[in-house]
Order: sequence, then C-alpha cells, then structure tokens
Amino acid sequence: FGDFVNGAQVVIDQFIASGEVKWGRANGLVMMLPHGYEGQGPEHSSARLERFMQLAADNNMQIVQPTSASQIFHVLRRQMVRQFRKPMVIMTPKSLLRNKDATSPLTDFTKGEFKTVIGEQNADIVGDKVKRVIACSGKVYYDLVKKREEKKAADVAMLRVEQLYPFPHKAFAAEMKKYPNASEVVWCQDEPQNQGAWFFVQHYVHENMLDGQRLGYAGRVASASPAVGYAHLHQEQQKALLDQAFGKLKGFVLSK
Repeated sequence: FGDFVNGAQVVIDQFIASGEVKWGRANGLVMMLPHGYEGQGPEHSSARLERFMQLAADNNMQIVQPTSASQIFHVLRRQMVRQFRKPMVIMTPKSLLRNKDATSPLTDFTKGEFKTVIGEQNADIVGDKVKRVIACSGKVYYDLVKKREEKKAADVAMLRVEQLYPFPHKAFAAEMKKYPNASEVVWCQDEPQNQGAWFFVQHYVHENMLDGQRLGYAGRVASASPAVGYAHLHQEQQKALLDQAFGKLKGFVLSK
C-alpha cells in the first residue's frame, strides 16, 4: 500500500523532489505506490497524492495515475527511453488489477504510446450535445462510466487525466474544445477535498475551459483522515460523490 510512503518523506523532500535543482543531481527513480479508495480503511487507501503535487514544480518530477494495462506499460517504457532523467511517481491501481474494463488489447502495447489525457471513449456521446464534462484521474473513472450508464446521461462526456504533473495543457485543451456547448465542468475524485489533486489542478482545468463555462467539485468532503474505517460508510460516500458528479453544481464554483 502506498499509504506507508510517508515513512520516507525526508528522503522524498530532501533528495528526490529537490536534488536536481539544489545540487544538479538527476535521478530516474520510479515510485510505484498503490492508491485507491476501496473501503479498506485509512491506512490502506491513499498514497498521499496531494503531498507529491505540492512538491511538484520546475518540471522536477512526473506524477501519473494510469488506468489501463497499456498505459502502465507505456509510461514505464517512456521513462527508460527518454534522453533525460526525472523521478516518477505512479499512483498504481489496486482493484483495477482485477477489473476487466482496465485490460488492453495487444495492439495498444505494440502500436500505442502513453496518453497524458484520455478523451471520451463512448462513440455514442456526440460532442455538440454534451452539456457537462467530467474530468477525473484514476479508478473513479470506471465508477463514473457505470453511473452514467445507469442515468443514461448522453449529454455528459468524461476525460481522464493520466498525467497530473507536468499538467498536459495542450492535450487537455484539445479535448475540451470538442464540447463547445458544454456549460459545466466537474472535477471528480475519490479523495477528500483537502487531499488528492483537486486544489492543485483546479487552476489548470480553469485555464483550459471555454468562456462561460463553470467548474465544480465532486468528491468526499474535507477530512483529517484519508478515509473512513467502515465499509458501509465508504459505500455511502462513494455513492454520494458519484451522484454529485452528475447533479447540480454546489459549493465552490469557478466561472470562466
């Protein structure tokens, strides 16, 4: 579990995140940290994504959250074939290892490449008819797809941000332009509001929104603990955040 990475926080802060800018010492260390809210409690849910996002600046590291088998393959391959060395933090999946939806055809391995942003995969979603865009990262994407099917929400498109830092502005903006009639954008995450990527990506998302669009948040409320310790409460929270992703924008809303 990635939760125990905080035992190495001193090394991460002093060497991995800032070693190159302080001493000119580059490194290509890869930290694969299992991360995912699956009802296993506060010590088995979060690799503290927010802490790595806070350390990210000056292109000092890569922070990725791949959601398919081929994405993991290609991001590791990219790390090895690049002509420079930067540390990489991979928020690796847990339940997705057994999720058939996260598998990839062989052609994705042989002909594909790592995608920093994955756009809408459902051909039935028509760009001009989309009223809301849900952006997310990680396994919550698969939960959102199921919820959309339940609601038969054909006017909702979904974007997966596979690389959180450096933020892929060009790829994200290109996807957003496919939905000129969308008036609402929602960032959805499993983590509590004060954790995860929300506070760090909201200005990136806002920057790439179209004029007139509004940005809202869907996720767990702010919490001192990474997760709850009761499975039924976890399930209630998960259902609530998914409903929130498709419901009326509430609370903090940013307008473009």
